[in-house]
Amino acid sequence: MSEKRFKRQQLKKKLFTKSRLIILNEETFEEKFSLKLNLMNVFVVATISAILLISITTYIIAFTPLREFIPGYASNKLKKDATILAVKSDSLALEVKKNELYLQSIKKILTGDLEYAKLNKDSLLNTENQDVAKHTLTPSEAEMTLREQVALEDKYNLFEKAQSKVSLVMFPPVRGHITEKYSAAKKHYAVDIALAKDTPIKSVANGTVVFAEWTPTTGNVIIIKHRDAILSVYKHAASLTKAQGDVVRTGEVIGLAGSTGKESTGIHLHFELWKDGFAIDPTQFIDFE
Repeated sequence: MSEKRFKRQQLKKKLFTKSRLIILNEETFEEKFSLKLNLMNVFVVATISAILLISITTYIIAFTPLREFIPGYASNKLKKDATILAVKSDSLALEVKKNELYLQSIKKILTGDLEYAKLNKDSLLNTENQDVAKHTLTPSEAEMTLREQVALEDKYNLFEKAQSKVSLVMFPPVRGHITEKYSAAKKHYAVDIALAKDTPIKSVANGTVVFAEWTPTTGNVIIIKHRDAILSVYKHAASLTKAQGDVVRTGEVIGLAGSTGKESTGIHLHFELWKDGFAIDPTQFIDFE
């Protein structure tokens, strides 16, 4: 017990033994500054300084904007901006994908690389065919009852007014003799009309030019997008008077007839109509002769 007590006294003596810190002039040895210190004072001052430094740092990180300059911390504004940019990036990626699919469909129209049996109304958004289960096509009992009621109402409705179901009237692009008709079996999704050279080719309806370029196989080609997802395609023109992005009116001249491209067999217009990815017979809507 006496030995431990002796050690404690020695430690206490070291901690509280005062020392003097003196600063002297190196040349004259004149005393400039002096300070009485002991180990206990140094320990207390160091501890308080450390606590103050930790407190100030914590306050800066937690309550001041300066924390944004510390690696690993981000401001609320930056987080909000990042979220908005992420949403916009997703939207832009979706729009780019839709545009790519749309351009691919136009490319297929230009090259004629299409199989009629594989076309579907959702071809711009879904390029793969989807099998429909047979049971989904079978009407339920409630649906059959509703159909019968509607049929009876239509049959005996004396006040029914006839209304036209045609929402788009088409103007003949040219007048002439059809040399080759539309044939899905032969994969000829168009009508060919024999014409004199430089006969004006006109737009079948109001719309916007989505393609107007020269191609090696079909020469000068112009494609116009109309309402109701209808595309009209004009190939083998001698020259074009409209460019991509132009807005055209019904009956407005868009080019002159000619015989351009490797597939052309004479001066004529190769005219196609497309609806929702389906090729349709133009003669069902337009009288060319």
